[in-house]
Amino acid sequence: MKTNLLKTALFGSVLAISALAGCKKDGDSPENGVSGADIWDRKFITLTAAFPDAEGTAGNGGTRAFAITLAQAVDPNFEVNVFANGYGLRSQRTARVQSSPNGNFLYNIQYTGTDGGIFNKYKVEGDKNFVDTREEVNTEPILGSSPRWVVAGDGIGIGVFASSVITGAPATGAGADFVDVKSTAKIAVLNLNDPQITRQTEFTIPFTAEQTKAGYQIGRIDVPVLNAAKTKIFIGCNVSRTDVTKKSGVNTAGTAQTWSTGVRELGTATLVVDYPSLTNPKLIFVDPNISKVNNHSYRTMTQYVGTDGNVYQATATSGAQILRIIASTNEYDNTYNFNLKTALGTGNNVAISAWRYIKDGVGIVLFTETGVQGGYLALIDLNAKTATRLTTEKQTDGGYSGLTAAQNGGTALTGTFGQFQNIGLAGDNVYVPMTPNGVDGNLYVINYKTKTVTKGAKLKNQSGSFYLGAY
Repeated sequence: MKTNLLKTALFGSVLAISALAGCKKDGDSPENGVSGADIWDRKFITLTAAFPDAEGTAGNGGTRAFAITLAQAVDPNFEVNVFANGYGLRSQRTARVQSSPNGNFLYNIQYTGTDGGIFNKYKVEGDKNFVDTREEVNTEPILGSSPRWVVAGDGIGIGVFASSVITGAPATGAGADFVDVKSTAKIAVLNLNDPQITRQTEFTIPFTAEQTKAGYQIGRIDVPVLNAAKTKIFIGCNVSRTDVTKKSGVNTAGTAQTWSTGVRELGTATLVVDYPSLTNPKLIFVDPNISKVNNHSYRTMTQYVGTDGNVYQATATSGAQILRIIASTNEYDNTYNFNLKTALGTGNNVAISAWRYIKDGVGIVLFTETGVQGGYLALIDLNAKTATRLTTEKQTDGGYSGLTAAQNGGTALTGTFGQFQNIGLAGDNVYVPMTPNGVDGNLYVINYKTKTVTKGAKLKNQSGSFYLGAY
């Protein structure tokens, strides 16, 4: 075994963390093709699925993976049973899986438990064959045991964490007056080709004094993306506001302060930091008349760099809009607003559960519709601001895993695409597994140019389980 110590760069506003994260490696090396960068042509589409925990909570038991060929993916006679035949990814709860561009590596940072915060890397070899490269990185001292992270650029993983603390008078107990609130962010950058943390930082999120006195705070950040110029990181934010006119109460245990929620006036927000220095943190806000919905998502990537260099960002998982951040200014484009409800021409409200930018302004959206059970797919044109609804089987089934209000930033997401993590993309084809909770389904393959939908491989399911990603 050989050990590579964590590389750290501490400068500017970067703060040292006393318990530095470590990286340990053993076994295969990049030279024999098991690790390193993804330099191979795509061979497989990897499917992932979640199963319940010991208490029966759907999706909370862990994640299994199974890799199929592109030919198997479009074959409705080919059957996948990831629960019986798949590979168990390391994670006590549902893994937050990411992949390399051609799908030849999977990455995961374990979520909760004794090993929460440990990064793992797997080489995809087909079927249930995944090689654990044993290149483990401990991000827990920086990001905690339940990290939010994504592949934010080629070979670059970025993990983020945020928390907020309200100051009251008196400091403890019910009946306190609101004084102020402080929000803190932590960021870690990972080299995915040679796994190690290369940079880290911690800072106070730069609300203005007027904004914090008004009760604004950020308790969660997620889905960081690196811009086309590789000079900025854009991070989605869960902005909330405390009602500063009311005194605190107590929680159900009667032991801690709770605060009422105030009316939000600020628009959708993004935290921006310089890359690679991780300095100069800044908050940018879209015009509140366009959107006030949060953009931090829930386990699915929701912002992408477009072919035109601009960043396109969904107000997922409860909003219907896709916003744009201009490449030349790194600010919101207040003249742009893609509204999925308008594009679909539906009289019902809709919510984007997951989406993926494909190419040249075209994307695919997984969405729900108010008053209609199930989940739906649509191809969208961000330039023309149009949407084409796609048809699949079982789309009206109400059994997909949902989100509670607590999981989804205050808005419950009933019964559809609740933990959906990734839409696969290879060439002109998009890959979407669709299985209601505990019900068999299929992998659907959509050609984004012709808009044809192919009902592909059959996906065997089991009680309390569902497929949640294609890579």
